[in-house]
Amino acid sequence: MILTVEQIAEEALALPSEARALLADRLVESLDPAEDGYIQQLWSTEARRRRDDVRAGRVQTIPGDEALERVRRAFAR
Repeated sequence: MILTVEQIAEEALALPSEARALLADRLVESLDPAEDGYIQQLWSTEARRRRDDVRAGRVQTIPGDEALERVRRAFAR
């Protein structure tokens, strides 16, 4: 039986969060190394955009420990 991408995604999304994170890591590691440079370029562009937003005052930062606590609360639901 051949599964569609939609079926695989549906099954994957039903996994516990830790298993989904592991699956995501394995999928990213399986990408073509030639694409890796392109992905790095996209992340670098995004990082610079975010840095510029902070420097320009368009976004407000919060301390790291507060950010982690927010994430923990969100996943505890």
